[in-house]
Amino acid sequence: MNPTPLWMAALADSAQTMTVPKQMRPPATGGRDSAVLILFGEGPAGPDLLFIQRNAGLRRHAGQPAFPGGRVEVTDASREAAALREAQEETGLIPTGVDVVGRLPELYLRFSDFRVAPFLGWWREPSEVRPTDTGEVDAVSRVPVADLAAPDNRVVVRYGDGPRWGPGFRVDGMLVWGFTGAIVDRLLALGGWELPWRREGLTDVFEVTPQGLRPVG
Repeated sequence: MNPTPLWMAALADSAQTMTVPKQMRPPATGGRDSAVLILFGEGPAGPDLLFIQRNAGLRRHAGQPAFPGGRVEVTDASREAAALREAQEETGLIPTGVDVVGRLPELYLRFSDFRVAPFLGWWREPSEVRPTDTGEVDAVSRVPVADLAAPDNRVVVRYGDGPRWGPGFRVDGMLVWGFTGAIVDRLLALGGWELPWRREGLTDVFEVTPQGLRPVG
């Protein structure tokens, strides 16, 4: 059993008032309620985060790494309950071993019109995880925070021909980017784990295309 560490409590306090990027701010009305579980645990290499990799055949977000989560159902008692239910359905984790210690401000996924409530969890009693909903999930990974923070694992993802770009992370055979990458980037800063990026010109750049991500240069 792992009681909630002080750094996790401090991160939860800071996350409540984090700055939300303009493109992730929810509209005044509309959108579908959803929730994700941002689950920290204590692994062999120190603190880690739980990710899923979505099935490559999905209509939305195919093949992308993400936090466990999904749409709020009418049977869910709350958005927090929805996040835990989805995590259990997707990874097989036991919800009673998770302490929800805080949440981030509501975020918006324009592509799917989801209003996302991101809940911060601490894995007090870790359980075995694996893809349990294979129609939705191809893989489940616990990624050390140290790997996410490592400068050599950080990349830039460019969105089309415009000026928009976002952070990405090459870890455990995945490229974490987009909505999930933006959250990871903010959490690294809030948690005090962020390290200087590699010198300009040496950071790998990927571009979003209709066929998926491709390296630039």
